[in-house]
Amino acid sequence: MDLTLMVVLVIVLALFFDFTNGFHDTANAMATPIATGAIKPKTAVILAAVLNLIGAFLSTEVAKTISGGLIREGGGGVQIDPEMIFAGLIGAIVWNVTTWLLGLPSSSSHALFGGLIGAAVVGGGFAVINYGVVVSKVLLPAVLAPLIAGTVAYLGTKLAYRITTRKGAVANPKRGGFRYGQIFSSSLVALAHGTNDAQKTMGVVTLVLVAGGFQAAGSGPEFWVVAACGLAIAIGTYSGGWRIMRTMGRGLTEVKPARGFAAESSTASAILASSHLGFALSTTQEASGSVVDSGLGRKGAQVRWNTARRIAVAWLFTLPAAAGVGALAAVVAHLGLAGVIIDAVAGGLIILVMFLLSRRNQVGHHNAISELDHAGEIVKIKRRKKKKKDVQMEVSE
Repeated sequence: MDLTLMVVLVIVLALFFDFTNGFHDTANAMATPIATGAIKPKTAVILAAVLNLIGAFLSTEVAKTISGGLIREGGGGVQIDPEMIFAGLIGAIVWNVTTWLLGLPSSSSHALFGGLIGAAVVGGGFAVINYGVVVSKVLLPAVLAPLIAGTVAYLGTKLAYRITTRKGAVANPKRGGFRYGQIFSSSLVALAHGTNDAQKTMGVVTLVLVAGGFQAAGSGPEFWVVAACGLAIAIGTYSGGWRIMRTMGRGLTEVKPARGFAAESSTASAILASSHLGFALSTTQEASGSVVDSGLGRKGAQVRWNTARRIAVAWLFTLPAAAGVGALAAVVAHLGLAGVIIDAVAGGLIILVMFLLSRRNQVGHHNAISELDHAGEIVKIKRRKKKKKDVQMEVSE
């Protein structure tokens, strides 16, 4: 296949992955404010889309991690070609769409890393992976960042309840103080998401441009690449991702404004810090960890580990599963033009089947929100006969 045509095909596929990343991760920013009624569903996704686009222009450190360091090139490494990147993207997209169908908030970032790693291993063996970069820029942040963000969310929730409790006040479940704060904090999460996740696709596009000889090695993303990736993730975000939003809003905690504000603030802080340092962070893990720990920040909370375990299993299998699909796609792509066509057709058919299956049980703003209002599948608050002390606790919500 003509090199230029292959590069164009990979760029289009990368932008489609960026689109899936957008609708897959909308819930990270907007599930909790929608669940508490702080912001209307359609307004929330529009706001998130705009802020994702703005965030894409704020930093390129994560993009440099993807385009220059994850896979060894040259002596002792592998010659990265567009076909390899194409196969890696197939692996990432298939896993993204699968977890979207299941409503699981898995990591689009780890799906991308897994797909690229699997394709690279087929092309040059396990030695071509820069394990130092994988550990320092991917695995360690994946473990530490959610723990740090979750701890901050837990302490923030405890503090919020303490400073807002008022003696003798009448309980008001629609108290608006933290709801206004949630508009700001959820917006900050959406902005942070653009600074981190949009850059991963920028890195992939830059990688294929360098591999095709259209850009100098070691250079950062071009302006048009930043703009295209920012726009793609913004359009995906606007598309909603209501299945995962239902899981995030209903399944992780009984969301109240104070807890939502604490979760969103800690998530945004961790993501922005990671973007500045060039860590390719999973925003999904950040958001999920923060939401659960913010729920535990209220006295009397119980954790239902069955649902939490289901989400954790998806996290655990994301990288190896995407790597497996990426490796299989790479084996087929090595057949030449016929292999690339087979990969494209097979990937398209899988996506079509997933879409048709989703039509059997459609989830949108019309029914996801009613589900969100009954939050508490994982973290459920014990119900007791109300006393004066309990009324005072509700006021702080």
